[in-house]
This record gives sequence, C-alpha cells and structure tokens, in this order.
Amino acid sequence: MQVFRFPDLGEGLHEAQVVEWHVAEGDVVAADDPLVSVETDKAVTEVPAPWRGRIAKLCAAVGDTLLIGDEVVRYEDTGATPAAPEPPPAEPDARPRPDRRVATTPKMRRVRVMPAVRMLAGELGLDLAALAGSGPDGMVLARDLAATLRSRGTVAPVPVAAPAAVGDAGGEAGWEVLSGPRRTMARNMELSRQQVAATTVHEEADISGWTGSDDVTVRLVRAMVQGVAAEPALNAWFDARRGRKLLGEIDLGLAVDTSDGLLVPVLRNAGGRAGDEIRAELDRLIKGARERSLAAGELRGATITLTNYGMIAGLLATAVVVPPQIAILGSGRISDRLVPDQGGPRVARIVPLSLTYDHRCVTGGEAARFIKAVIADLEKTA
Repeated sequence: MQVFRFPDLGEGLHEAQVVEWHVAEGDVVAADDPLVSVETDKAVTEVPAPWRGRIAKLCAAVGDTLLIGDEVVRYEDTGATPAAPEPPPAEPDARPRPDRRVATTPKMRRVRVMPAVRMLAGELGLDLAALAGSGPDGMVLARDLAATLRSRGTVAPVPVAAPAAVGDAGGEAGWEVLSGPRRTMARNMELSRQQVAATTVHEEADISGWTGSDDVTVRLVRAMVQGVAAEPALNAWFDARRGRKLLGEIDLGLAVDTSDGLLVPVLRNAGGRAGDEIRAELDRLIKGARERSLAAGELRGATITLTNYGMIAGLLATAVVVPPQIAILGSGRISDRLVPDQGGPRVARIVPLSLTYDHRCVTGGEAARFIKAVIADLEKTA
C-alpha cells in the first residue's frame, strides 16, 4: 500500500486534531481533492489528497490528534507513483496512542462542524447530516442544536460548547480534555511561563475630553501605534537563540473572548489605517473569531497585542505575553473618579492601563516611554 503521512503544515505546527473526514474507505479520489479537515493552532485547515487513487484505510478517527509523520490514509497499491514525496516519519512517540480503528461507512453529505459541537450533538442524539447550519458555509453551531431541540419541544438547555476528547488520552469522569482554542491557550500560557521574564507596569489615562462618538477600541489601537512610534523596541519578536527582531509594520493582535475560548485575530498594518477602516476591520475579525470562520493566517503573526478586558470587568491585570511577541497592553474598566484640579475636586473619566513586557529584551525605560506615549494620545480630545 501507499501511505500518506501527516505533513508539516508550517509555522511551527507539529500536531493537529482531526475534525472531519471528506472521504470514506473505498472512495476513489483525485489529487488535491478534499481529504480531511484538521484543527491546527486555533484554525481549521483542509488537507488535500496527495495523489489519485482508491482509499484503502483511514488511519485516524474524528477527535484523534495527528503528529507530523503519522499515517493519515493508506491507498490501494495501484503501481502509480505518488505525486509528492512522503515526509520523513516523526521521532517515535512513547506516549500511549488511542485506538484509531475507523469503521468503513457510506459517504455522507459533508457537514461542517467543530469537534465540541459534534460531540454535543452525539450526546443529544441529533443527526448532524439532517441539520441546516447557520454558521459560515453552512457550519452547524451550538445554537442550531438548541433550535432543533426547541422545535421538538425539548426544553433541556444546550451549553454553548461541550468537551471534546482530543490528544492521546480520554478525560476521567468529571474532567474535560481541552481541545481547539482552549488547548492552544493552555499550551501558549505554559510556553509563556517557561520562556518569558514577564514584568508589568500599571498606569492610567484621563479621557474626560472624549466625546460621545469616540470608539474606545479604535482609540486604544491608535494610541498603541503612537506608543510604537515613540518606542519601536516593543513592536518586536524575541528568540533566546537568535536574538531580537524589530518589526516595522504593526500587526496588532486583538484578544477576543469567544464561547470556544480565547482567540487572537490580527489587525494587519494597524499604523496605516484610518479610524473608520480600523473599526470595520475589527468588526470583521471579531465576528470571524466568534464564528470560527477566519483563515489560519488571520490568527498568526501578531507583533504586539491589545486586550480590552475592561469591557467585561477588571481594573488592572498582568496579561500574558505569548512568544515570540514581547509586549501586550491591557485596558481595564473605565470609571469616574474624583481627582484634584487647580486646588479643587473634579470628576475625571479614567481608563486604567497595564503593560506587560518581556524583561529579557525590553528595559523599564523602553516600557515607560511606550506607555507614556499611549497615555498622551488617549488624553487628546480628538
């Protein structure tokens, strides 16, 4: 048999979770036909068939985690030469692997659905193939499951997301095995804890001069652009072996709270956009993050990050720097406060700020100059 092994998808990704098979055992596929959809680092990627032939065996089940070099499918040996070379097998993995036997089933209508929703549908006894998805490209969302139950007169609540077993071991009773964005978040937080010398400086800006039309997030983006202009050292990547790389264009990561976990889409060239353009692009990115419709490239490559947690709650925080980035600005809850003004009291509108930076490559002076410039721009009336 000819064996197709899981390829290196690039950008440092070493594993992916099987989301959906687009073929069944016995199917004849052409080169570049959709083979399997996998979830890699917060995004769903479609892996095409490497060459033409008949599929003899699917080597992984939905929910399994594939490492580079793992078998994906086996082709019947037709004597044809593969159109692309196989990547070398990965180093042997000593961890126990799940049972990957896959039953041969008739090819069904392709259903776009995330693993958590697929598992929830199974628990509720719902046939995904019979549901009309309301998400992008017909993706079935948790709200579609809830609507189906309501139409049947079922009043049991449907959670926004459900645990989906991934990786190399199932969860014990009462424990949720993290998958998708939550698994990526856990991995990134652990990476940050291991690699970053995190230090946080707290400040505040008086935004009493803002008008009712001022857009908080747009103003924060603009202020961060001014911060980078004053101190370019914070718009950079750092690698302990290679050193620091200053980056000219500001590709701003924006932390977005979603039902599936934290996602960070990237606002490209933030310094080259006007306010209205920033707002429109932010709306698109936030909507796409919450609907899980963004391309993988729109969730990678940030040079510095903004987290506006104050829209929910919280004054000050120590946000987490995810390598290779070296800085993240947090914006807290805006509140009114009495402040002294020319010998008397004045009610001021205050936004608290928290700048966390990697002290391995950013000095306290650089961080202070950055946040000083941010404050100066936020305190402008227009």
